[in-house]
Amino acid sequence: MAKRTRIKDLLNTTEFGQQVTVMGWVKTFRNNQFISINDGSSINNIQAVVDFNSTDESLLKRLSTGAAVSVSGELVASMGKGQRVEIKVSGLEILGDSDADKFPLQPKKHSLEFLREIAHLRFRTNTFNAVFKVRHALAYAVHKFFNDRGFVYMHTPIITASDAEGAGEMFRVSTIDPDNIPRNEDGSINYKEDFFGKATNLTVSGQLEGELAAMAFGDIYTFGPTFRAENSNTTRHLAEFWMIEPEMAFYDLKDNMDLAEELLKYLIRYAIDNCSDELEFLSTRLQEEEKQKPQNERSEFDLLAKLNFCLDNDFERLTYTEAINILRNSKSNQKKQFKYLIEGWGSDLQSEHERYLVEKHFKKPVILTDYPAGIKSFYMRMNEPDAEGRQTVAAMDILFPGIGEIVGGSQREERLDKLEGRMADLHIPAEEMSWYLDTRRFGTAPHAGFGLGFERLVLFVTGMTNIRDVIPFPRTPKNAEF
Repeated sequence: MAKRTRIKDLLNTTEFGQQVTVMGWVKTFRNNQFISINDGSSINNIQAVVDFNSTDESLLKRLSTGAAVSVSGELVASMGKGQRVEIKVSGLEILGDSDADKFPLQPKKHSLEFLREIAHLRFRTNTFNAVFKVRHALAYAVHKFFNDRGFVYMHTPIITASDAEGAGEMFRVSTIDPDNIPRNEDGSINYKEDFFGKATNLTVSGQLEGELAAMAFGDIYTFGPTFRAENSNTTRHLAEFWMIEPEMAFYDLKDNMDLAEELLKYLIRYAIDNCSDELEFLSTRLQEEEKQKPQNERSEFDLLAKLNFCLDNDFERLTYTEAINILRNSKSNQKKQFKYLIEGWGSDLQSEHERYLVEKHFKKPVILTDYPAGIKSFYMRMNEPDAEGRQTVAAMDILFPGIGEIVGGSQREERLDKLEGRMADLHIPAEEMSWYLDTRRFGTAPHAGFGLGFERLVLFVTGMTNIRDVIPFPRTPKNAEF
């Protein structure tokens, strides 16, 4: 097969007159002469001009949307509007036919709902070409950020016997025959007969194992799939998603916040610098969507302005208690415009509250700290009770415009007695977590970490509004296609 040149490289060249070969898929074929081709290397297409008088008519009839082709010819300056260069075709080969009557992607705008039903083909659209190019760039940037700072990339297990979050919303992993379940005398399932000899699940987090590694390497990060069996069909939830979870020895809460802010700004900057065509396309797409909404529901930022909003501002830092006072006294709360009214201290913040703080009150990204212990996980470091005797933990959440919480983290509880007491209060069996408690028994040290939901990040950077549109094959309740 002839050596091909990527379309992305040809679109930027000024070396006219060279003989080139491109291979890709037909986007459109019009006037029996102009072939628009895309090979996935760029969101933009290249035009190939065929001489229909000297080309086999049966070949031209096979040039339908979706067909795979190889085109050879001379690269010339384009005489038409909309492109700098085009190919004057001297050789044309159909590599794979596409039945125009059956191919579901036609040269028109398709709804995102329709495209989710054909997720195996939606990569061929401009929107998803852009989204998944940005996703790729962000994934690469995650590894580059941590590698350049001396972090060790740790692969934590997907199958686990622990519930890091204590929520119990986990997928069971088992080889037990559902038609012949072994049982103990009391009727409970005898997991000793199972593959691992105990009850196991798909992980909800790599954090606990990450802490073990941080106590040896100092700074580590995990980046892998996690699972949550939460029966939620919202635009923000998935059953399978990817998490970035760094854990750092000798870090306190401030160090943790500093690193998380640095990471987010780095990733956004990397996307802007390396995905300009994709972000420009997605920004235009978002502006067109916004025009369809009532004026009061439109975002005050376009996509690039929103990204720069996070780069240009130092993140505002305040405690949960300060945030509750702001929200409780806000006009939105007093006029009952919030769906969930803030009654007082101890309330769990909803997305509308988080967005109010970011978009209305401070007009910059926000980091909230020192949450009530009762609404946070067992492993977070206990603070000294406040002046009113209320117990808080050294937690932090980072809030972004349009999305609310994007990062959640904490300084971890390194004191063995405090951690054991907290686990006892929450009925978490210490004997099953002995391996985790060993990090507090042998050379315990202050340490901290956080979790960044990768799909939440991609959602924010691309301006998409449904999390199912930023992961290749979404797993949601009653949906595990492809």
